[in-house]
Amino acid sequence: MHDRITRYCACMLLVLSPVAAAARDSVTLCYEAQDVKPWRTEKGGGLNFALLKMVEQRLDIHFDFQSIPWKRCLAQLKANAVDGAFAVSYKADRRELGEYPGGQEVDASKRMHTDSYVVLRRKGSQVTWDGKQFSHLDGAIGFQLGYSVGDVLRAQNLEVDEGSQRADELARKLIAGRLAAAAVGGSDAAGLMRGPLGAQLDQLPIPIIEKPYFLILSHALVASRPQLAARIWSEMEQARNSPAYRKLAEAQGVHH
Repeated sequence: MHDRITRYCACMLLVLSPVAAAARDSVTLCYEAQDVKPWRTEKGGGLNFALLKMVEQRLDIHFDFQSIPWKRCLAQLKANAVDGAFAVSYKADRRELGEYPGGQEVDASKRMHTDSYVVLRRKGSQVTWDGKQFSHLDGAIGFQLGYSVGDVLRAQNLEVDEGSQRADELARKLIAGRLAAAAVGGSDAAGLMRGPLGAQLDQLPIPIIEKPYFLILSHALVASRPQLAARIWSEMEQARNSPAYRKLAEAQGVHH
C-alpha cells in the first residue's frame, strides 16, 4: 500500500510540475551589447536591470535577457523574435518595431528613466551649441549607429557621421580630428569625461535634447497577452517611484 501511494505521488508530481513551471510567465528582452552606465552594463548590471528585477519580483515573472548589437535588437523586436527591448527612446517610426506604454499617446510616466544627449568637442575647438543651432562647425557631427539623436541632427541639415558603435570610438575620432563634434548620451558623456580621454574633450553645457527611455514590447506579446503587457508597464512606474529604487538612482546622481 505504501509503495502504491509513493508511486501515485511521484506520478502526480510529474504531471503537475510542468503546469506549475508554465504558470510563471517568461518574457525575453534584448538590450544593447555595451556598457551605458549607470543604466546598464553588458553583463547585466546597472539601474535598468535593478528596475526590471523589481518588476520581476512584483509580478512573479521571469525576464530572459539577451545582450546583442542595438540595430539587431530592434530588428529582432520588429520580427517578434523577442518580447521586448530596452531602453528605447520614442521615435514615430519605431512604432513599427513594437508597442510603447500608453498606445497612441505615449505615457512617459511609465518610462524606465530620463537621459539627455550632449555635445562633446575636442579641447581647443570653437564649436558651440546654443540650444537651437551650432556655430563654428567645420565638419561632421558623429553619433552612435541607430541612435535617435541622428534625426535631430539631420533635421538641421547638418553633415553627420553614424559610423561608430560605441561612445569611446566617437571620442577617439573626435580627438583625431575626424569629427567636428559628437552627440553623446548624457551618461556616456559623463563616463568619457571622467575617463582617460576626458582631458582632451570639452562637454558643452546645453543638452541637444532630453527624453524618456522605455521598455517597448513586441506587437505579438501585446496582441496575445495584453494584460501581462499592461501589468509590466504599470509595475515599471510603481517600481521606479519606490523608495528602494529612488535610493539607488540618487546614489548615482541621475534622474529616474
